[in-house]
Amino acid sequence: MSHGFEMQPQAKSAVPANAVLAGLHHGLEKYNKLAVFLAMIALMLTSIILTYSVVVRYFFHQPTDWQDEASVFMLVGVIFLCSAYVQSLRGHIGIEALAGFLSPTANKIRMFFVDLISFVFCTFFAWKSWTLFHEAWVDGQTTSSTFAPPLWIPYSMMALGMTMLTLQLLVQVLTRITGTVPAKEAA
Repeated sequence: MSHGFEMQPQAKSAVPANAVLAGLHHGLEKYNKLAVFLAMIALMLTSIILTYSVVVRYFFHQPTDWQDEASVFMLVGVIFLCSAYVQSLRGHIGIEALAGFLSPTANKIRMFFVDLISFVFCTFFAWKSWTLFHEAWVDGQTTSSTFAPPLWIPYSMMALGMTMLTLQLLVQVLTRITGTVPAKEAA
């Protein structure tokens, strides 16, 4: 069960009490808005590309060799670049079997440790993503199709998305430690 989407959105979210964290929080909010906007465009383009491919193959009997990879690259971008936004809403899938049995204090501690472990994992994943991007860039790696787009494109989106998710988790972990102020006071 998710622990984000069934809750009503707040008018203004709480801002970290620490000034540096608050700045990072606001920067991530701006990035998330841009990422979601670009993701909407990418999803529309993906649907247009795949529809075009089906129509051209069915009615004109002409295959296209680029649409699958273009669509997959855009979907990789959508998934990874928007992961920080989903985390900011706490919309990632979470198992809440323990939440009903634990006290509110125990749940806060549990969520802190889940965020901390997720941060450590995502830090490693981001680092490995950047190494994949670097290798693809330096070696000029491409896909094995006749279209052969460079692999640095999806790897860069994966690396950037995981880095932003890691930063989002870092802000959430440190905010749990330093506390928050209501959004009205922060403005």
